[in-house]
Amino acid sequence: MKLKADIIGSIARIMEAEARAGEKAVTTAMREAGTGLKTAWRAQITGAGLGPRLARTIRSDAYPKGRQSLNAAALVWSKAPVIVGAHDTGPLIRSKNGFWLVIPTPAAGKSLRGGRITPGE
Repeated sequence: MKLKADIIGSIARIMEAEARAGEKAVTTAMREAGTGLKTAWRAQITGAGLGPRLARTIRSDAYPKGRQSLNAAALVWSKAPVIVGAHDTGPLIRSKNGFWLVIPTPAAGKSLRGGRITPGE
């Protein structure tokens, strides 16, 4: 059995074109992955009832900026990590002295002065 292969053109140019295609593919994949994660995270926040404003704090970026690379990366973060983290971990909310936590609701009615009712009333 005989196998014969001929390279048509310059091997250096062919490899350079393949490397550029690989850089473009990796950079595009990272950008799309970052955007997909950002969109999914925003959907989870609005789906949990936390509102579109908090969802818009989720950001994404692809690196390196302005060029393509085989080592491309995507970063997804929140501009309000404390708020998002508080809803994620569910910290315990306590009153100042740890006894009663008063939250006025519409069912509590109006104050004697006509405004919102205070915990003292």
